[in-house]
Amino acid sequence: MTVAKRTFDAVIVGAGGAGLRAALQLSEAGLKTAVLTKVFPTRSHTVAAQGGVAASLGNSTEDNWHWHMYDTVKGSDWLGDQDAIEFMCRKANEVVVELEHYGMPFDRTDNGKIYQRPFGGHSQNYGQSPVSRSCAAADRTGHAMLHALYQRNVRANTQFFVEWIALDLIRDQDGDVVGVTALELETGEVSIFHSKATIFATGGAGRIFYSSTNAFINTGDGVGMAARAGIPLEDMEFWQFHPTGVAGAGVLITEGVRGEGGILRNAAGERFMERYAPNLKDLASRDVVSRSMVTEINEGRGCGPDKDHVLLDITHLSPETIMKRLPGIREISIQFAGVDPIKAPIPVVPTCHYQMGGIPTNYKGQVVVPKDGEPNTPVVGFYAAGECACASVHGANRLGTNSLLDLLVFGKSAGESVVDDIQSGNLSLKPLPADAADASLARISRLENQTGGESVAEVGQAMRRSMQKHAGVFRFDNLLKEGVTAILDVAERSKRTEIKDKSKVWNTARMEALELDNLIEVAKATMISAEARKESRGAHVRDDAPDTAEFPNGRNDKEWLKHTLWYREGNRLDYKPVTMKPLSHDVEPIALAKRTY
Repeated sequence: MTVAKRTFDAVIVGAGGAGLRAALQLSEAGLKTAVLTKVFPTRSHTVAAQGGVAASLGNSTEDNWHWHMYDTVKGSDWLGDQDAIEFMCRKANEVVVELEHYGMPFDRTDNGKIYQRPFGGHSQNYGQSPVSRSCAAADRTGHAMLHALYQRNVRANTQFFVEWIALDLIRDQDGDVVGVTALELETGEVSIFHSKATIFATGGAGRIFYSSTNAFINTGDGVGMAARAGIPLEDMEFWQFHPTGVAGAGVLITEGVRGEGGILRNAAGERFMERYAPNLKDLASRDVVSRSMVTEINEGRGCGPDKDHVLLDITHLSPETIMKRLPGIREISIQFAGVDPIKAPIPVVPTCHYQMGGIPTNYKGQVVVPKDGEPNTPVVGFYAAGECACASVHGANRLGTNSLLDLLVFGKSAGESVVDDIQSGNLSLKPLPADAADASLARISRLENQTGGESVAEVGQAMRRSMQKHAGVFRFDNLLKEGVTAILDVAERSKRTEIKDKSKVWNTARMEALELDNLIEVAKATMISAEARKESRGAHVRDDAPDTAEFPNGRNDKEWLKHTLWYREGNRLDYKPVTMKPLSHDVEPIALAKRTY
């Protein structure tokens, strides 16, 4: 197969919120920028984000970024890096106002300011009472954001390569990143995108689980590519299960429903969150609410004939409020649950939603790896932002609406770093290695020539069922051990996948097989990292880590206040310290405490 070569100042893989925000920074600085995306940019998964973007504007209730920082560190169960968290919370107001100036149609208060609603885990005065911090465009915030950013990129003449799938990262003999290989779906041809800088903004990998709010495109492509290129993956044991997916369908029901006054009820009609989180109730952080719901179901208080879900009740809200603030949710409920929420509660169950771990980065968006005794050495030419990256601002559990903020802040930050590095002369166009495309061509060749192999769909289904069974909302020692064996077995099967369609044009079977390669890397990293972490922290809750005075909520700070690093080579685990020191010398670190709501 002949391999064409294209040359750019920067290549961005992924055209969701983070990719578009980074692209805008580069294009407006006059850099020649390519954005590779599997789907048309406005179809990226950011479009599905509903509830809002966090910023301490204080338009509805008093607020400041110190409270936001405290909530984020506490929400992360102290696994978040406090320098990156300070950076994100300080920048929040700036990037939201910037987005407004790009034409984002935020809802408005009566006095014309951006409308803000309460969200889980966000509070006033260091945890005392709920705060309205989420800037929303009804329940379609991600949709509005993606369109505003895409339009701005069109204005800036960003060059998009739509319906291309990136295959592998290209590193030279020094370990520097010099571009990517990619496959054009329309022709089946492979190209090299040679660049001074490469930014990954490929989103999450929620499709490793059987029940997920994630779109079918969320296959962890950037994370898988980084792993194959020898980059370690950070904190992959931490996956957020969103409390409210439509029972049976997994489709997301935004936390904004509870922000607007929605109440979770069990079979007896009881508002059960009062027992688990007496202060914030239904607006406790997501991991707490998810576990509370599963506990209600496990103890026999679930709803429906199989007692397998709980109910989200907004029937006490006025129809006008529902139609104005939650129009999309009403539509989803009618379509997927067969319930009009104006008249009856919505059946909901926790479902996989968000990847807290990913490619290790710092707050500048630079990808960092351990080298020469230093845990965070930047990889020359490589940057990442959004859900595929781990800055780490979410730690062991992300607060709702901090994901859209993460996209904006670190998409912009990665873009600024690339502009600075290129304009200062720190980054130049290095020569491509002679074998730049060999690994990608070998992967495609194997699929072309494999006979008597495994079905991609069956191997994928085995992976998803294994992940759901062995690494769900609650984790058990014996199930995790079995899970490691099961997922390594599935990984072996994935090496023998076969596709029947050998054509070149629009070969979706080939694309799914290539995506499975990435999902398998994520699944291995998740299961092996989870089995090794012998404590409960945030979204990772083990049955053998009881809540004691020494170990609050089963958290063991003496041994486990550290980030996991998983290396693909030999499934090796390493660890690095959590940054407990904020970025600014005049900001007090947020001290360890028991996490209660």
